[in-house]
Amino acid sequence: MYIIAILWYSVHNTETTHHVCDVITSCAQTQYAMKIIHAHGLSDSRLYTVFRSVAIAKITYASTAWSGFANKRDVQRTDAFLRRNKKCGLCQPDILLFQELCDTTDEQLFDKIPHNKQHLLHYLLPPPSASSQSYKLRRRPRSQLLPQRSEHLTDSNFIIRMLYKHIY
Repeated sequence: MYIIAILWYSVHNTETTHHVCDVITSCAQTQYAMKIIHAHGLSDSRLYTVFRSVAIAKITYASTAWSGFANKRDVQRTDAFLRRNKKCGLCQPDILLFQELCDTTDEQLFDKIPHNKQHLLHYLLPPPSASSQSYKLRRRPRSQLLPQRSEHLTDSNFIIRMLYKHIY
């Protein structure tokens, strides 16, 4: 069973690396077009808006599903792309790094799930813990019963990552 999980993780990890490579390649192609329109007189603020709506949107699209499986090399490749664009003046100098972008989008999504019983991902949440129901304890960021952490593959899951994120 453990060997099957390792094989599945390695296949999934290479798919994530392939996805990151494709996204960075696609964004690099739009980078050339952005340099051209900037040379033709597009203002910096509008250029930043174009960069955010094209490149950042491509990078963060569905990142909650795959960012947990990204390895350090994928994160470094994405950060290098963002640094290149900062250096060229195509994006804001204070733009967040890849991990910070993913953390922001993860938090925004996860904050919507527990409060909306009609949310598509609500059924994936574990039930509330018994202690949060019967005792008047200090307020915690998450009131769900925490599942057992068994392996790295499970820890890469969006729901598990978010439940354990602010545990302490």
